[in-house]
Amino acid sequence: MNERVAVDMWFDPICPWAWITSRWLLEVEQVRALEIRFHVMSLSVLNEGRELPEEYQDIMRKGWGPVRVCIAVQQRYGAAAVGRLYTALGTRIHLGQEQLGPELYAAALTDAGLDPELAAAADDTGLDTALRESHEAGMRPVGTEVGTPVIHAPGPDGQQVAFFGPVVTPAPKGEAAGRLWDGVLLVAGTPGFFELKRSRNLDPIFD
Repeated sequence: MNERVAVDMWFDPICPWAWITSRWLLEVEQVRALEIRFHVMSLSVLNEGRELPEEYQDIMRKGWGPVRVCIAVQQRYGAAAVGRLYTALGTRIHLGQEQLGPELYAAALTDAGLDPELAAAADDTGLDTALRESHEAGMRPVGTEVGTPVIHAPGPDGQQVAFFGPVVTPAPKGEAAGRLWDGVLLVAGTPGFFELKRSRNLDPIFD
């Protein structure tokens, strides 16, 4: 068996596009020799001080809660538990359309086999230093003009490449997921390559 290569993704639980990308990466893990590791970034941190519509400002205020809970889980249980919690949070937020808040966090923690009392971490500003450090580690190589998903991976020459995306819906499955990974890694690992984009004409599809 080929040795698995570590691929790191930074996510904010409230972002539907990051959720779809994360499910795609888990599909890729089944057909390529990868180990997917999840880390926390924060759209609330990213958008601090920016002029935003009031509706989006409200989302950013609420967005501090789930990322703090993720950091609390990382500190108590380690990185692997963050991935389990992300799956539980995303299932409830994006598939279940549940509202952010203590009940959702406690339920997701329980789903992931973690202490539901960590839901109280949503209001713990003492976690923000660690949150900002995780956010910065993910965003530093790609800059602040992008959001989530952000992926760090060894490129074709073995040197680390970091990029925003891919933004895709629905998540490809099986070998189709693997082919997309091959292509993404090829372009991301090309020196001087920065952007490939077209307008989105679909809303997120969760399947």
